[in-house]
Amino acid sequence: MQNARSERILLFLIAAVQFVNLLDFMVVMPLGPDFAVALGIPMSDIGLIGGSYTAAAAVSGVAGAFFLDRFDRRSALAVAMLGLVLGTAAGGLATGLPSLLAARVLAGAFGGPATSIAFSLVADAIPPERRGKAMGVVMGAYSLAAVLGVPAGLELARRGGFQAPFFAVAALGLTVAGLALLLLPSMRGHLAGARAPGTALRELRALVGRPLVLLSYSTTAVMTMASFLVIPNISAYVQHNLGYPRERLGLLYLVGGALTFVVMRTAGALIDRVGAFRTSLVGAAMLVAVLYGGFHSYVPGLPVLVVFVAFMTGTAIRNISHSTLASKVPLPSERARFGSIQSAVDHLSSALAAFLAARMLHELPDQRLDGMGAVAALAIAFTLASSCLIFLIERHLALGASSSAGAARALEGRG
Repeated sequence: MQNARSERILLFLIAAVQFVNLLDFMVVMPLGPDFAVALGIPMSDIGLIGGSYTAAAAVSGVAGAFFLDRFDRRSALAVAMLGLVLGTAAGGLATGLPSLLAARVLAGAFGGPATSIAFSLVADAIPPERRGKAMGVVMGAYSLAAVLGVPAGLELARRGGFQAPFFAVAALGLTVAGLALLLLPSMRGHLAGARAPGTALRELRALVGRPLVLLSYSTTAVMTMASFLVIPNISAYVQHNLGYPRERLGLLYLVGGALTFVVMRTAGALIDRVGAFRTSLVGAAMLVAVLYGGFHSYVPGLPVLVVFVAFMTGTAIRNISHSTLASKVPLPSERARFGSIQSAVDHLSSALAAFLAARMLHELPDQRLDGMGAVAALAIAFTLASSCLIFLIERHLALGASSSAGAARALEGRG
């Protein structure tokens, strides 16, 4: 009973960390026009705001791979959260584009490692047979951020200026960091397998040199590309191409996030029963259908709400399937290192996808986006490829588990 209660507290706190981290990232882009007006930023430069966060998170992910596994998980998480809080609060104090970019770089530099540490905590504390359900709880923070965060951030900015969401998220982050320090236990079990500091580069080479690790990183890149070819443009597309009113944009996030929250919990439990690959096929099928019928060749009369919700739900199912598998790839002593590189791959892939989509699209005189069909076709190709990669990871893990069991039985026989 005590262990179950401790697990619930840990999952609640990690989900809260993810909520703050995701909210800090998700709420910024919809506020781009507010930044432009308040700080005199050209509309053409708004993309730099999101890009600066992503680039910093990628760099810090690579750097964190050298040292994050050498610290108590609780302490490392607290430092990452405090840095994220400072960067977020600094965004509310920005006076122009340079200071806002600097604030977002600071937030990204700590936000990236916070994610990898959070997932390392879950992998350390939750046994593999219950990890899918646990990942569903933690990744449900994405849905809550969409349901509560984005609409609330837009309303706060409308009432109190663009600074209000930054300060609100910073205050929430500070509270979560304090609770994590108070309630999380010291987690140092992974340190037993850590090597001396001087071997960091050799450890990293050994990690990324393993075929299964490279396969997992490749899957992360392909899945992220599939999503971020569309995500940066979805708001403009539904408004200008599909005629969805701007004042009802918050409703899409509210309904989509609420449904995704339920689906994430269900998908996590389903992964534990039938496996990640089979579960991921549901999300992939949903994504292919909505990318084709909602973006590539729009089906007349198809509700925008259905398009948006199906895209979010399919993406969520596929993401939790891969995250559950990826948690089983590294050794306990290298989970944060593995997660840091994975975070870097994720952020770099999202930036590449956004840049590629921008090159494929162009704005028509009536503000509609031309070229979305080609973007959707490429996203479908990446989605199908990711399903194949998830199958290979699950098969590789199953073969490894079978080999380990066979070796154990052989040793017992000798005894």
